[in-house]
Amino acid sequence: MQIKPLADRVVVKPLEETEQMKGGLYIPDTAKEKPQQGEVVAVGPGRVSDEGTRIEVELKTGDRVIYGKYSGTEVTVDEEEYLILRESDVLAIVSNGKK
Repeated sequence: MQIKPLADRVVVKPLEETEQMKGGLYIPDTAKEKPQQGEVVAVGPGRVSDEGTRIEVELKTGDRVIYGKYSGTEVTVDEEEYLILRESDVLAIVSNGKK
């Protein structure tokens, strides 16, 4: 099953935080913060302007992005967790993800 976002929305798979800190201490699951980085796995076609022209999304599949801490909607599909957010909720592209 695949998720196809609409308008200017993107589907992001949150990246797992590392469980070990620099000092060698392990962080329990209850103390971990919600991840704020993820990989774009699907991109919508873009929003339609008031004039009726489509404005394409700047992001593409494979981009590694940083997003707001409480942005988007969490969904689970086939036991995988994803986040659906608007393009405007994405703060930055970390790297393209493709080598």
